[in-house]
Amino acid sequence: MALNIVARVHPVVLFSVVDSFERRNEGATRVIGTLLGSYEKGAVEITNSFCVPHNESEDEVAVDLEFAKNMYELHKKVNPTEVIVGWYATGNEVKEQSVLIHDYYTRETTQPIHLTVDTTLQGSHMGIKAYVSTPMGVPNKTVGTMFTPLPCEIVAYDAESVGVHMTNRGRSVLKRSIEFCPDLDQVSTASRQILETLDTVIAYVDDVLAGKIPADNTIGRSLLDLVHCVPQMDATEFEDMLNSNMKDLLTVVYLSQLTKTQLILNEKLCLM
Repeated sequence: MALNIVARVHPVVLFSVVDSFERRNEGATRVIGTLLGSYEKGAVEITNSFCVPHNESEDEVAVDLEFAKNMYELHKKVNPTEVIVGWYATGNEVKEQSVLIHDYYTRETTQPIHLTVDTTLQGSHMGIKAYVSTPMGVPNKTVGTMFTPLPCEIVAYDAESVGVHMTNRGRSVLKRSIEFCPDLDQVSTASRQILETLDTVIAYVDDVLAGKIPADNTIGRSLLDLVHCVPQMDATEFEDMLNSNMKDLLTVVYLSQLTKTQLILNEKLCLM
């Protein structure tokens, strides 16, 4: 594996790591687990994980390898495309015991990724780092292991983005729970956000043209790419397309509400 590879971590993995840390055994200083995902061109996509029970001290480490093997076999039945790509540990640094654990995952996959997640929130944020191991030492003499940092990115599928956004909204709610908005409310909120963003962009362009603020070539290129992405469409044609899609949406909403009402009536009739 080349050292210029990028580790792409999905939010589900981070939620799983934090959950396993919160449920750790009394007296445990950190938790470890297996990372699952796939290998892409120039990147390792880390899409899932599970915790592995272990005990460690300054002198030795004991990992429940049988549990790790059984859990991986169960995950393969659910999603056979996910393979072992490495392991994670909570904390903000690589410990001496990590070498022993990493040696096990080296036998499970080629050049495994070691991910550290700082659940202590040092610096007011959850630091996430990725490493690969590199052998070092004198040939035919003592050989050691050096962990080399890798670029690490947080990425998400559309469904994951929705979940993260909803979870983030729950921070400001006293009950720490929120409900999904109806489809039309979501369309209205998204349209309002687009209008606010367009107003901000237009105000920036007007200020640049008026000489109030200096032009930024990077922003200019981004705006040019954005304009090129907008399809050239007549206003009447766009309005017809929008109305047609809106009618389809209203039809789906109407049918879903009708089905829900029918099911409720059937339940009432069955109880009579």
